[in-house]
Amino acid sequence: MAELLTLWHSTGLANFGWEQLLMIVVGCGLVYLAIAKKFEPLLLLPIGFGTLLSNIPVAGIGGPEGLLGMVYSAGVETGIFPLLIFMGVGALTDFGALIARPSTLLLGAAAQFGIFATLLGAVALNFVPGFHFTLQDASAIAIIGGADGPTAIFLASRLAPDLLGAIAVAAYSYMALVPIIQPPIMRVLTTKKERAVVMQQLRPVSRLERIFFPFVVLALCALFLPSAAPLIGMLMFGNLLRESGVVERLSRAAQNEIINIVTIMLGLAVGSRLSADKFLTLETLGILVLGALAFSIGTAAGVLMGKIMYRATKGKVNPLIGAAGVSAVPMAARVVNRVGLDENPHNFLLMHAMGPNVAGVIGSAVAAGVLLALAGS
Repeated sequence: MAELLTLWHSTGLANFGWEQLLMIVVGCGLVYLAIAKKFEPLLLLPIGFGTLLSNIPVAGIGGPEGLLGMVYSAGVETGIFPLLIFMGVGALTDFGALIARPSTLLLGAAAQFGIFATLLGAVALNFVPGFHFTLQDASAIAIIGGADGPTAIFLASRLAPDLLGAIAVAAYSYMALVPIIQPPIMRVLTTKKERAVVMQQLRPVSRLERIFFPFVVLALCALFLPSAAPLIGMLMFGNLLRESGVVERLSRAAQNEIINIVTIMLGLAVGSRLSADKFLTLETLGILVLGALAFSIGTAAGVLMGKIMYRATKGKVNPLIGAAGVSAVPMAARVVNRVGLDENPHNFLLMHAMGPNVAGVIGSAVAAGVLLALAGS
């Protein structure tokens, strides 16, 4: 009889609680969004499946000695996975539009305003009963506004590892919802005349400019914000592999095999943090609300800076491209292009929007460095 009881207590049926069942439903929901709705499938699919695995009772897959727990310890706690992804992003990114029109860097910078506004909002939530966010927690939550998943994971792993699962899910969910969240904000803040502005073709960018660009950005980072050097450094190294033209094999590896393998491992590792005891809290709801606020404010700030540039250039800059200042590359730029085409069928804004879009990648990394310097000290 004792043996039968021992066997019973080792089964999932005896150990499943409503919390685990609810998190399994959440995991299935993420998998559904990835497959059926194609919402950031490269990350939401492994995150969702990792959630399923980590909520199987007794198995301990997400624990310190489980497979996902060890992957998390090796790649996320150390910050290696997000940095390798940044290297791959750099190898995939063409900074030509930003080099051709450096003024769009202002749009990428303006879109980071949502990060710092949400930092204050997260701290203010402490006045609501049930919430207790430290400055480190608030900083990690605020970076969601940059719409940059690897940066959010990197900062959360440094400042608020207990909140990493909720922050990662919020960051990638809002990145996936860019086509839904951004257009209404863009239309409210701009006039039909502004949205219909056709911009002049960008100048050609020389190979020498492309090769020097990573060194210039890295030098500025080293001089003014060394805390952002890990992210900026790997981003620029990946881009140098691409633009040098002499290491095509390494560039292809960074763009394909390395980033694909790391994406799988990162997604599963993040999913291991979505266990019931860590995710089902009031703070998680606050993170989701603050993430949406951060993203919306960032989009609005980018568009408003676009309007300022529209006035300053006497109508030569379409303010819609400011919405691409969030670093959801290239989705935000595609959304800008679509909204522009809705107003004018001959208005192709994709390449113009790529300037602030890639500037947003740099901007979110810089913002992470600022928050790391302030809250991590």
